[in-house]
Amino acid sequence: MAERMPQTFANHAKYDPLFHFFAAPILALTVIAALVHFLWHRGVHEGAFLVLSVVALTAVFKMRLYSLKVQDRVIRLEERLRLMSLLPQSRGSRIPELTESQLVALRFASDAELPALAERALTEKLSNADIKKAIQNWRPDYWRV
Repeated sequence: MAERMPQTFANHAKYDPLFHFFAAPILALTVIAALVHFLWHRGVHEGAFLVLSVVALTAVFKMRLYSLKVQDRVIRLEERLRLMSLLPQSRGSRIPELTESQLVALRFASDAELPALAERALTEKLSNADIKKAIQNWRPDYWRV
């Protein structure tokens, strides 16, 4: 199996080719075409096609968002468990103060730097981008949907 390119802040964003370059653009173009056709030839069938194309585009985006939300929930749980095992008990009580966005960003931090970075995230109210930029030893996540 070929070696994967090491993941960093610069290259961690992921595109799903079937979604980003096929389904979404084609459905967006279909909505535009349906709207133009409806404006030129007003009728029940044209209106129904416009509504159905908007529904299809909305459904595809909602399905994508649902899978991302489920994955974020799993990541939050994993990171809370990881923080409980890595933080001293005195600081473990602050884990619930981390936001969803902070927990999702902390997943990229190595075990060695996670405790200090989590403390910084809490005290400095770091954004997810700030957390990711502060990571020295990147822990890759190749399974993101």
